[in-house]
Amino acid sequence: MRSAAAPRSLVAADCVSGWQSAVVSTTPVWDDQPRPPTPRLDHDLTTDVCVIGLGGSGLTALHVLRDHDVRAIGVDAGLIAAGAAGRNGGFLLAGLARPHHRVVEQLGRETAGRLHQLTLDEIDRITKTTPDAVRRTGSLRIEDEAAGRADCVRQREALLANGFAVLDYDGPEGRGLLLSDDGVLQPVRRCVELAAGLEVFENSPVMAIESNRVETPGGTIRCEQVLVTVDGRLEQLLPELSGRVRTVRLQMLATAPTAVLTSRAVYLRDGYDYYQQLPDGRLAAGGCRDLAALQEETSDAEPTAPVQQGIERFLRERLRVTAPVTHRWAASVGYTDDGLPYVGEVRPGVWAAGGYCGTGNVVGALCARAIALAAIGQDGSRYWPLLS
Repeated sequence: MRSAAAPRSLVAADCVSGWQSAVVSTTPVWDDQPRPPTPRLDHDLTTDVCVIGLGGSGLTALHVLRDHDVRAIGVDAGLIAAGAAGRNGGFLLAGLARPHHRVVEQLGRETAGRLHQLTLDEIDRITKTTPDAVRRTGSLRIEDEAAGRADCVRQREALLANGFAVLDYDGPEGRGLLLSDDGVLQPVRRCVELAAGLEVFENSPVMAIESNRVETPGGTIRCEQVLVTVDGRLEQLLPELSGRVRTVRLQMLATAPTAVLTSRAVYLRDGYDYYQQLPDGRLAAGGCRDLAALQEETSDAEPTAPVQQGIERFLRERLRVTAPVTHRWAASVGYTDDGLPYVGEVRPGVWAAGGYCGTGNVVGALCARAIALAAIGQDGSRYWPLLS
């Protein structure tokens, strides 16, 4: 069986005593099925466009280019969906990282509404192209504290003012908002399905990027345009984006099957905690980044004791789940100070999209569409109005 990273066992000796006594996998719960083989680049090639990063955004860009009869090749330093694309919470959420009322305050009602509608359209496309990987369950924003509930009221009012679906919610998961258009995703399955039939190369790390050339250890790709569609560590590949985009670690765990808790994607504390239950009863939960905020500003993608302990406390105390933990993993994700991704031409012939602040499953695909079109001289702003 192939996985997004070589499995490594975690035992109590690896970390703080009591974190976990049983051996668990650091492979994401999404990546526990065999994959079809994909080659490593071992020779020079020439193409129109080279796409760096084989997550959901990069694979979306490759499909856009193919649909426009543009020759394109994709490469990744690891496996397909080895980065944040296959190590996230599996949420399909409309909107940007910040709640809609805050985006309205930041960008104005018209632009915020346009961006929100674009994400809804992208969720529909994702559902249509990879239906086996998607469940349109809706999502819940749950808040336990008065300040969070007051923020839910502002979010609901802003969404309704722009004509979007939202309902007050009071149920087993808690009190907050129900956003019925959202869903959940099996992210690795989606990426593997998208990669079928494309010219892509795994385990081919990029050593140098120029406007007409991408170098890997096994070969050089000569091209007319380059699209960089990685999220975490984007500023390392493109130093021009240092200060604009930064890499943050997000951590998750999963349990053995447990009693049914919810059928929806659920996030709490303004997104600092989140979980979903898989069809087989397993629970995937993440968050608690604020417990070690400075330490999580890192490109290291290994799970750590303080945050994993926090997620497990949430699991045991807030959700009352007693099922054993079977998987623990982390991902490198791009964040920006203003909550908006970077989408544009970094230098002549080199385009980038990243810094999705944890919303890459939907926003990343949209941004990739935008730069794929812009790179071939078409209007990318119809998918991302903030294209620079």
